[in-house]
Amino acid sequence: MSLLIAGSVATDHLMSFGGKFADSLVLEQLDKLSVSFLVDDLDIRRGGCAANISFGLARMGLRPVLVAAVGEDFAEYRSWLERHGVDCGSVHVSQTRHTARFVCTTDTTMAQFASFYPGAMTEAQMIELAPIAARVGEPDYVLIGPDDPTAMSRHTQECRQRGYRFIADPSQQLAFGDGHLIRGLVDGAHVLFSNEYESHLIEQKTGWSHEEVGSRVATHVVTMGAAGVRIEQAGREPVVVRACEVEALEPTGVGDAFRAGFLAALEWGSSLERAGQVGCTLAAYVVESVGTQEYSFTNAQFVGRVRKTYGDEAADEVAQHLR
Repeated sequence: MSLLIAGSVATDHLMSFGGKFADSLVLEQLDKLSVSFLVDDLDIRRGGCAANISFGLARMGLRPVLVAAVGEDFAEYRSWLERHGVDCGSVHVSQTRHTARFVCTTDTTMAQFASFYPGAMTEAQMIELAPIAARVGEPDYVLIGPDDPTAMSRHTQECRQRGYRFIADPSQQLAFGDGHLIRGLVDGAHVLFSNEYESHLIEQKTGWSHEEVGSRVATHVVTMGAAGVRIEQAGREPVVVRACEVEALEPTGVGDAFRAGFLAALEWGSSLERAGQVGCTLAAYVVESVGTQEYSFTNAQFVGRVRKTYGDEAADEVAQHLR
């Protein structure tokens, strides 16, 4: 059995602005917006949702299979991921386009302005899941993250046809997708990931109420930033997991790390509450570092952090899987 992680692979260009964006915005003139921010620093990092999630899963002792389209400039990034335990054997390499690029500026309040160039990601629609499953084994889960919209739809439909359990994680594509696309990505998901804003955006664009969304997925996981995470299942009381205490430096990639931790715990056979705790703990390491794959910890340190935040029972269970 295997974990297939489909979505974007990108290079992140992360910049920090020493003030507040809000101080330079005139609400009545946003339709004429033209501003420039003098940034303090520039970090060029590895990123992309699928790569970040795969890296996190590998860090938790699993061997995820990356399903993505990249450019020929991916060689060094591939080596990095493979050294850290990610299976890159099914990555599609474009002959004409560069790997996608994410450019983001963050101010002192953690507000962000960002742009994303898809590049080779547009060829992800050429990837079929069945040959990958034939190579690595039928998947336990297929996570379908933000990617080329046609690729996301194709992967979701193939999961339905072949009976693969899929995890819907449309996140950034929600802003661009219409109701038809989003309904197709969400309906029937084993898990739906969103933050609070995205949860409302899903409802607005699909025309479904919050309860209708919940009835169409087995589990809806709603991240709430510093307030933690809320895990919902139709007909049951929500499970709320508080976040770890952190010294935040850079929020980029925090949601991807949470998803990696959550999915790792699901793969271990843990409860939803425990999955939320593992996800929040892994996310804490990312928000305390700059870059989405620059964090590090020993297994003992990770278990110790779980113990400090969630208690001995949670830590002892996690320790059994991180030996």
